[in-house]
Amino acid sequence: MRVLFCGTGWLDVVPRIAAAIARHGVDAEVVVRDARPLAAQLAAVDVLLPSNSRIGAVELAAAPRLRLIQQPASGYEWIDLAAARARDIPVCNAPGVNADAVAQATLLLLLGLARKWKEAQRAFARAEIGGPAGLELTGKRIAIVGVGRTGARVRDAVEALGMKVLAVGRGRAGFLEAIARADVVSLHAPVTAETRGMFDDEAFAALKPGALLLNIARGALIDRGALDRAIDKLGGLGLDVFWEEPWEPGDPLYARDNVLVLPHVAGSTTAAFDRVADVVGRNVAALARGEPLVHRIV
Repeated sequence: MRVLFCGTGWLDVVPRIAAAIARHGVDAEVVVRDARPLAAQLAAVDVLLPSNSRIGAVELAAAPRLRLIQQPASGYEWIDLAAARARDIPVCNAPGVNADAVAQATLLLLLGLARKWKEAQRAFARAEIGGPAGLELTGKRIAIVGVGRTGARVRDAVEALGMKVLAVGRGRAGFLEAIARADVVSLHAPVTAETRGMFDDEAFAALKPGALLLNIARGALIDRGALDRAIDKLGGLGLDVFWEEPWEPGDPLYARDNVLVLPHVAGSTTAAFDRVADVVGRNVAALARGEPLVHRIV
């Protein structure tokens, strides 16, 4: 069996996936895509691991042996589910396997913004003691948008810090009402027709001046133009996801004092990678043995 990992990053997970497949008793060759167009690499592939690559009708047409699309993560918005269904190719994902890792990265960005990490590093370099004064989070309100597995972990963690979690009501009105009351907004929603660009001019207008905004979910949740217009209103912006990946490191947005960024690494821990690998290994083994697949979407 030939398994192709299509990601442009997260390569540390690949040997773990190969080892997990072997542990589940399947003889498979796990390879990583090269610089050629993806469609040119699919002729002999049985299992596709899309990661952050787009999989559509063109790619599926180039893969006559393909029997499974297994996303080694939770998000699958870049996979054409209709095209997969038309070819009768099952699509599965790995939901929740990195929830703890992503929640902890959320705290990293939250605390870094609250304690003015960039300014503190410059003060250290100047040997200046005692500044800058940061924001104490105890008693502050946080709106967690998307309380799935990761959002629930974030909720538990911030409550332990003494923060007050605001419920985000259903619909646009409930969302705007919650973020208007929040000192911090943390995004953990998937990209759908309803959530794409949800943080637009109207949403930024609703935010308190000085509020912190964290996006650890998908770049498309925030309208970039609206963000640029509102950036001076924010107390801080923390990002682990971007509008295009790879991003442009020289973008002036990322150099601002009130912006902290991570290189889409929130889910990248050894424990999370091991859990991803186990889901992939179990499904590849199930495919080989004609058994039911787990976390099947299509």
